[in-house]
Amino acid sequence: METFARVLLDRADDGGTGLLFEDERHTWADVVRQSRRRAALAWALLADGRPPHIGVLLDNVPEYLFWLGGAALSGSVIVGINPTRRGAELAHDVRHTDCRLIVTDTAHAALLDGLDTGVPPERVLRVDAPRYADLIERAGPPPMAEPDARDPLLLLFTSGSTGAPKAVVCGQGRLAAIARQAHAFGITARSVTYAAMPMFHGNSVMANVAMATGAGAAIAMRRRFSASGFLPDVRRFGVTYFNYVGRALAYILATPGHDEDADNPLEVAFGTEASARDMTRFAERFGCRLIESYGSSEGAISIRRTPDSPRDALGLPPDGADVAVADPATGRECPRARFGPDGELINPDEAIGEIVARGVEFEGYYRNPAADAERLRGGVYWSGDLGYRDADGFFYFAGRGGDRLRVDGENFAAAPVERILSRWPPVVMCAVYPVPDPRTGDQVMAALELDAPFAPEAFAEFLAAQPDLGTKWAPRFVRVVPSMPLTATNKVDKRPLRRDAWRGGDVWWRPGRDLRYEPLTDDARRSLEEEAAAHGRRL
Repeated sequence: METFARVLLDRADDGGTGLLFEDERHTWADVVRQSRRRAALAWALLADGRPPHIGVLLDNVPEYLFWLGGAALSGSVIVGINPTRRGAELAHDVRHTDCRLIVTDTAHAALLDGLDTGVPPERVLRVDAPRYADLIERAGPPPMAEPDARDPLLLLFTSGSTGAPKAVVCGQGRLAAIARQAHAFGITARSVTYAAMPMFHGNSVMANVAMATGAGAAIAMRRRFSASGFLPDVRRFGVTYFNYVGRALAYILATPGHDEDADNPLEVAFGTEASARDMTRFAERFGCRLIESYGSSEGAISIRRTPDSPRDALGLPPDGADVAVADPATGRECPRARFGPDGELINPDEAIGEIVARGVEFEGYYRNPAADAERLRGGVYWSGDLGYRDADGFFYFAGRGGDRLRVDGENFAAAPVERILSRWPPVVMCAVYPVPDPRTGDQVMAALELDAPFAPEAFAEFLAAQPDLGTKWAPRFVRVVPSMPLTATNKVDKRPLRRDAWRGGDVWWRPGRDLRYEPLTDDARRSLEEEAAAHGRRL
């Protein structure tokens, strides 16, 4: 297997543009040269013959790329530290991943004040401090390391949308293999990729930086994602390829549109978790092709949309991949989904299961054998994600593991309901999740981020007109939020929504079975709590 170090070294004499950042321009040859200096500095500071784990706590800035390259060349490991974590959780992330060096800046270094990270102060490098440039210059020649393809290169924390983040191991060989897939996404040496998703997450490194390195494309880097800054950046840098994750497309589409929006160089956008409606609107508005896929930082399962994929389907796995939907209780494959005349899923109880795969390469989580065992059981990789599969083999996403609801004895998943609610024109973003029914089971609750005031009658009329809305799927409670809670990787974080349930915020509800929404008053909240107490339920 090839190493990512070798992929990077292929660029050592490349005079083409490698990095564009604000007013800076670096050739690929300079990127490799700067990476070698960081490799030398890491070894000089530690000088004990052990490749270090290097925590990087930065926005998307050139130093992030240089240290990624430096780790690849020196056999070190980059730990992408999530800057939205705080206090004890942040300290735990650093200690758990055995960081021996932290690269940060003055603003982010303040997050470490008073924390027991296990990293001594002299090994916390601030890239905007005068001392840092001196250290780089005095570092000496780079190490002559020859990393193995099986050596770890990255520890990437999961998004944490369904539990405590885990550090996913990504080796030199896996990142090199990803880098060589650039042609499949139309990325060539003439391309300009736009890296606006956070670099501490796998999507940005794998779906952008690695492939750009493999092809010799220019990387246009932005400190932090900005919906309003997206199109100006595309035009300014001549961006041809954009990777997205979570709800980035929804936020871009919520910006005011103009007739000339399609007048831009963008050719391809590649990412995950966009709704079919947003994909269509984005492609039409910006005149580009979208490639939607299902995958994760673990890299064990990949499903990609094909031209003949049904509207709401994830798509198909690669040829030869043994991917299925299985019942977590029995391990047996679930029956295929059956649909009614209006496209409604009519057998969710038996069709929805967990997306699984056999014969996959799973590098595991760092120092977390319990999580490894949960994922890989009996030679089967269990993704933790719900899905179903139609008669033609196409996969559909049904939500995360905690997104299953049971209403009036009927089991179903959140994602199909979210797909329907996202069709309502005022919706910028939506989330569907279970809240306890005062008597038994669950009730459906939806959080809506809107670009207009909530209109209860219009919402009810919209629901009534949806032929594929299951009889139990209409939300009992609707919470209107000014902005959706997100993880640092722009995925919806349902945990605070579930925790609050219908007890706070601007909440509307259906008191009866009719599709008629009214404000949830304090008296109605107390009545729900009293009913729950009478039935021995804790809300």
